[in-house]
Amino acid sequence: MIIKGRAISNGLAKGKVVKVDEPFSFLGGVDTKTGILRIGSKADISDKVFVFPCGKGSTVGSFVMYDLMVHGKAPAAIINRSAETIVTTGAVISSIPMVDMVNTDLFKEGDTVYVNGTDGTVSLEIACIKTASSAIIVDDRILVLHRPEDARSFSGRHSLVVGKVERGETPVEAAIREIREETRIHVGKPDAQLEPFFVREGDILWEVTLFLYRLDSAEPVLNQENTGFEWMTFEEVRDDPLMVDKTFEMLSRLLDRSG
Repeated sequence: MIIKGRAISNGLAKGKVVKVDEPFSFLGGVDTKTGILRIGSKADISDKVFVFPCGKGSTVGSFVMYDLMVHGKAPAAIINRSAETIVTTGAVISSIPMVDMVNTDLFKEGDTVYVNGTDGTVSLEIACIKTASSAIIVDDRILVLHRPEDARSFSGRHSLVVGKVERGETPVEAAIREIREETRIHVGKPDAQLEPFFVREGDILWEVTLFLYRLDSAEPVLNQENTGFEWMTFEEVRDDPLMVDKTFEMLSRLLDRSG
């Protein structure tokens, strides 16, 4: 799976992921003689692909990165959601390949990744499956399906109408087919759609294209793929603890786009 980001510091690298979920300061955050973090899991970032949202702290952090390089304990590469000056400068002076504008939530500790700091891409060794997801709205209520406990993916969770894009199908063709198969509702052209985004579940990366269908009425008749359904308000979708990850966030963007 190739993820396109932005090139920050040139070079190529491969390694296992060490991840920190919060903004990170190299000053005080790592032992330059050992490469061991002083926070979280206290992992060793030497020759690893270090993933964190963004940098923070003093500009001295750039020279801490250079000191790691001098001691042979620098990370093999760095991936950020948003690069800032301290980490960017440290990566460049220490010849550490670096890419940003990447969703760091897609990576887990121990993943194997290739980082190309020259063209701004990251290759993640993980299965990627394309899916179409559809928000069906009637009278400002959203159709939400209940997935069975033995479902192959997101078992026991709540979701929109979603299914795999089959070989030879476009995402919109898959969306129309899945709605018909799972609910017996017939739809045509969507009212809006989002560009593909990614949701991770274990060792699978789901590439999701989200569609919006506003209907005057609908009476779902479910097949065996789901155990039940309900019509939820936007707020209920937001507050539902069983909702599949990123549903509310991406639905918000879709509704903003549709006006």
